[in-house]
Amino acid sequence: MTAPPRSLRPAALVALLSSVLLLLVSVLPTASASTTTDRKAAAPAATPVGSNGQLKVCGTKLCNSRGNPIQLRGMSTHGTQWYPHCLTSGSLNALAQDWKADVLRVSTYVQEGGYETNPQHFTNLAHSLIQQATDRGMYVIVDWHMLTPGDPNTNLSKARQFFTDIANRNKDKNNILYEIANEPSGVSWSRIKSYAEQIIPTIRAIDSDAPVLVGTRAWSSFGVSEGANESEVVNNPVRATNIMYTFHFYAYSHRDEYLATLSRAADRLPVFVTEFGTQNYAGEGSNDFAMSQRYLDLMASKKISWTNWNFSDDNRSGAVFKTGTCNSNGPWTGTSPLKPAGVWIRDRIATPDNFPAA
Repeated sequence: MTAPPRSLRPAALVALLSSVLLLLVSVLPTASASTTTDRKAAAPAATPVGSNGQLKVCGTKLCNSRGNPIQLRGMSTHGTQWYPHCLTSGSLNALAQDWKADVLRVSTYVQEGGYETNPQHFTNLAHSLIQQATDRGMYVIVDWHMLTPGDPNTNLSKARQFFTDIANRNKDKNNILYEIANEPSGVSWSRIKSYAEQIIPTIRAIDSDAPVLVGTRAWSSFGVSEGANESEVVNNPVRATNIMYTFHFYAYSHRDEYLATLSRAADRLPVFVTEFGTQNYAGEGSNDFAMSQRYLDLMASKKISWTNWNFSDDNRSGAVFKTGTCNSNGPWTGTSPLKPAGVWIRDRIATPDNFPAA
């Protein structure tokens, strides 16, 4: 740069420099104008969302905004029609800060006193929980918890309305994953695939870059619980991008055949374990921590993300809090309010490196 003319007074020089700076600012690109992801609200840097940003599926892995494979670990709520009082500011603070969870799965049941009884109420409740998780820098799985009837097409119109409403209200967030069918059962993979190929465009038209999680046959077991395996999905995948397939297991009931299926499937498909327990398939009875650890070791080795069932004080052994904790509004932190399964899973969310593969 050459020196300014001697005749230019200091005040004039300041004015000239200010004009140049304003011109430069006006022509430089801004972060909010470059991509859809950039326009989404940023989370605090020290949180899971702040560290990883908008997630995307890359190959068979879930990757962060820099393209690095990651593993999310967290909890699923129980049905919000039964246990909303377990999802308080205090309990969610504990999940984010004491448990150090990456992700909350918000389970909106369709039947069983859920969404179909009052769509607006349950949509608002899901949105409120999404916002509370967002405020704490956690990822959120929006779980359309269809269970009975097992054909997701039965609730197709309701699902379209729910996901339209939720996506419109949360499309500017970068921490959302949409789980479009919890546990299909008694229905062919082709029917599940057809449902997915109708619902995914509904979401994509509003929120173009959030990952979508697709339930698999036989209670999201890749068909194992109905005598099939992952090959039907491998050979006939959903026609969509940025999707993952879900797998559920309960360690006391689901033994080596299920573990082997998960391992094979994760080598061929992007898989997210959105629900599992250390008990039997009903989420009750004795805990099989040894078998559960085998699953966790496998998921750690393959970077398979997971959420455990469930963050409530239900009387069954799979609910992490002792019965009565939610009615008493805590305490929420530490191990004193937790059942054995709660102590076990909290440790493995908060300090996973303390439990290396056997």
